[in-house]
Order: sequence, then C-alpha cells, then structure tokens
Amino acid sequence: MKRIGVTLAALLLASCAVGPNYKRPGASMPAEFKEAAGWKISEPRDDAPRGPWWTIFGDPLLNDLAAQVQASNQNIRAFEAAYRQATAAVQQSRSALFPTLNASGSVTRSERGTGAASTVASKGTVVTNTARPVTSYSVSGGASWDIDLWGRIRRQLEGSNASAQASAADLANATLSAQAQLVTAYFEIRVQDELRRLLDQTAEGFAESYKIAQNKYNQGVVSKADLAQAETQLRNTQAQAVSARSQRDQLEHAIAVLIGKAPADFSLETVDFNVLAPDIPVGVPSTLLERRPDVAAAERRVKSANAQIGVAIAAYFPDLTLTGNFGYSSSSLDGLFNASNRFWSFGPQAAMNLLDFGAKGAQVTRARAAYDQEVASYRQTVLIALQQVEDQLTAVSALAEQAAIQSQAVDAARDAQRIARNQYRAGTTDFTAVATTQASALSSEQSALTIRRNQLTAAVSLIQALGGGWTGQMTDIKTERPPA
Repeated sequence: MKRIGVTLAALLLASCAVGPNYKRPGASMPAEFKEAAGWKISEPRDDAPRGPWWTIFGDPLLNDLAAQVQASNQNIRAFEAAYRQATAAVQQSRSALFPTLNASGSVTRSERGTGAASTVASKGTVVTNTARPVTSYSVSGGASWDIDLWGRIRRQLEGSNASAQASAADLANATLSAQAQLVTAYFEIRVQDELRRLLDQTAEGFAESYKIAQNKYNQGVVSKADLAQAETQLRNTQAQAVSARSQRDQLEHAIAVLIGKAPADFSLETVDFNVLAPDIPVGVPSTLLERRPDVAAAERRVKSANAQIGVAIAAYFPDLTLTGNFGYSSSSLDGLFNASNRFWSFGPQAAMNLLDFGAKGAQVTRARAAYDQEVASYRQTVLIALQQVEDQLTAVSALAEQAAIQSQAVDAARDAQRIARNQYRAGTTDFTAVATTQASALSSEQSALTIRRNQLTAAVSLIQALGGGWTGQMTDIKTERPPA
C-alpha cells in the first residue's frame, strides 16, 4: 500500500495540463480617444465598480425608477438565472477532481435447480428436486478516482470558470442596457411633456391670430384666404399635440415593462423638467474602458475556448482511474461481518483509444477553430466599443455647440413673430408674414427641444458605451438572485 501511495503521489506531482496556457489576445487599442484628448484606454475588466450612474442627472423620480430595473426586469432575471446555471456548472466541473464514493447493500433469495433421479417399481422414473432456496446478504462500499494526469479535468474547470465569468458579465451588460433604456425613455417622456406644453401654448397664440384674422375678415379688411391660413396653422398645431400625447403614452408603457409592471399598473405624472445634460470631464481614469461588460464577456469566452483546446488534446493520452471495493458477503445475516466473509479489491485501470481514424485530431482542430472565432469576436467587440465611445463623444461635443446656436435662433424667431403679429394687427402687413414667422418660431422651439433631448440621449449613450459612467464613487452591480 505504501508503494501505491508513493507512486500515486509521484504521478500527481508530475502531472501537467496539456494544451496552451491562456494569454489575453491582443486588440487594436489606440493610446487615447480621437474625439476627446486626455481620455485613455485600457484592458477590459468587468469587475470594476459600477453603480447608480443615473444620479448624475439629479432627478429623484428617475433615480427611483432606475433602481427598480435590476430587481424587477424580467430580462435581467433571465440573465441572472443563466449566471446561476454557469456557477453550478463550475461546481460540477470541480467535483470531478475528487474521488467518488458509493455504498450498496443487498438481500438476494435464489435457487439453482439440481435434481436426483430415483426409480419407482416399473411405472417409470420420478425426478426429485433436492435443492433448497438460498438467501445471500451483501454490504459493500467503493471508490473511484479519475487521476487527472494530463489536465483534462482542470482544463474543463478552467473553461467552466471562464464561462461563468462571461455569464456574470452578460448579466452586468443586460442590467446596464435595461437601465440605459429606462433613462432614455424617461427623458423622451419629459421631452414629450415639454413639447405638448409648447404646442398648447403655441396653439393659444395661433388661436389669437385666428381670432384677429376672423375679425378682420368680418370687417371686410382681409380675404377668406387669411382666415383659412390661420385656421390651418391652429388645427395642425392641435394635431401635433395629440400625436405628442400618444407618443408619451407609448413611452410610459415601455417604462412599465422595463420595471416589470403591466402598463395598466403604471403611470408617470407630468412635472417641470429642468434636467440638463451633465458636463463631460476633460480627463478620465485609464481604466475607463475596462468597465464595459460586453468586452469582458467576449474576452472570457476566448479563455473558455482556449481551455477546450487542452481538453481535446488530453484525449490523446490514456485515462487512468483508481478503483477500490470493500465489503462483506454471507448467506447468514448473523455472521455477515465476520472476517471470513470480507472481500476487497483495489487497483488502477488505464484506458486509451488506439485507433479512431482521426476523430481526436478533428476535435483538436475544431477546438482551435472555435478559439480563433472567439478571438475575432472579441477584437470586433473592442472595435465596436471604441467606435461607440468616439461616436458619442462627437455627438456630445457637436450638440453642445448646436444648442448654443439654436438658443439664439429661438430668440430671433420669437422677436420676428412678435413684430409680425403687431404689424398685422396694425394693418401694415398681410397674414402670410404672420403665418411664416409663427411657423418659424414653432419650428425653432421644436428644434431646441430635439437638441435638448439628443444631448440627454447622447450623455446616456456615452455612459453606456463607457460601461456605466465616468465617476469613481460607485457601488458594484450585484449578482444576487432578485426577490421573487
């Protein structure tokens, strides 16, 4: 037994894991972002702190809604369940490193037919069965241990761990995506509220212009064309207000689903909307892009695929298993555990496929191709991430300039509308001038609202592209099971 123990220890110490050891593949990573000097880039890391990034907008109602997403969104729950499956798979793979133990007991009643012939007078032969039923008792225990000489089980565990980490990153990415969708929908609703307020106010002004035109028409000062033009403007504006209300309702329904509620059970009151796009910092930590969970998930899948190469290569080598059994067997229950009824066995078993006509080679080739596929996917994910950040940096910068210019356009359009209306009231111009300036003012106001919405949306998209914000005071995204 001592020799067997020494031999086993030597085998374990000499064992190695075949296949390539993992190294993160290289990706196209520039020194800094093109659209924002001072913004650095680094390697992906999904365990960097992320948290309530939406609080930078300073809206208490938004904070409450966004916090409900992680606990109640059904898509997130699905990803969380997938993560629990992945962690269970890790435990399953780890268990293969240890021996398996089993125990059994049996009671068997059996009979084997053995007869003896005897002759009775001259009438023939009568067969008499002299066997008796026999009861057998048996108790035994056994153990089996797959000695991982070539690292097949360790590579499987390595792959399972990487897959679980990828699943955790998928969960973080789904959470971030759902939160970004809610914040964007919330801002869309607030913009629709502002648009309805603008359209209602504009409709009141158009109604006043319509009344002026109607009075002038009744006095015979202007033609009916002026009256029809004024009414057309009024009705078009009222119709736009109805459309804005419909769009708001649909956005409200979307928010309800994002927080796990039926649309009928959720409503969002109209409030004054004073939220502005946050200032973008000039410089950010070099670990910023490490926060993107989709990049991290892609990199973890590369690691998992790399481990599968080792699993495939290990199939070339013999599989060594240690097995042992110990127990008692007797036809009498009283004497079952006597030393004379004891039995045991112990020994190694080796198995190896000597001829498979290229099956193992095909498995290795397949595993290497799967690894190459994941590497390409990872690099593409990195490139898309960089593109998204650059796009949103450009959008944020351009929209800031656009907002300043549009504000001047709104002021000019309001002045032109006021002057034209006064001139029309005084009879020094026709209604065409009034209609033109009114339409221009409304269009300028709507453009200003659109730019404001785009600024908020671009800020949310930039935060999402960066993996959840650019501030350092954040808490981790949790991966516990949400409440039922």
